[in-house]
Amino acid sequence: MATREFTGTHAALIFGGAFSVIITVNLALAYNAVSTFPGLEVKNSYVASQQFDARRDAQLALGWSVRADARDGQVILSITDANGAPVQVADLDATLGRATHVKDDLRPEFVFDGKAYVAPADLGKGNWNIRMVARADDGTEFTQRVILHVRG
Repeated sequence: MATREFTGTHAALIFGGAFSVIITVNLALAYNAVSTFPGLEVKNSYVASQQFDARRDAQLALGWSVRADARDGQVILSITDANGAPVQVADLDATLGRATHVKDDLRPEFVFDGKAYVAPADLGKGNWNIRMVARADDGTEFTQRVILHVRG
């Protein structure tokens, strides 16, 4: 049985092949990271920062707490006041999506049932976020990102 000699050409081919795989995988991951995550919270952070303290203080003065649950094909968004009573807001705008990308984002139509806001949504298991903007009767804006863990 003849043995083959390991030459410098063989070493160069193995070395080049390994680095080609590494570079290809890195480029694919970098492309997916950039194409699926918007990376933008506000359009102009300087302008947003100028009114941050006033908006935060007004929001805290409302005394609201928010909790999200998912069960039986529904998303339940509970907004309560400082005494734990349900709050019916003047306006509610919410986006429900994954924490890492916007591909699965949807805008559920929440309806107040007397205790909480309920919307139909068939969610897969994992970590979801509800980015909500609610408006109090006096016009105060309440903005919050609510984390929702869906167990499978």
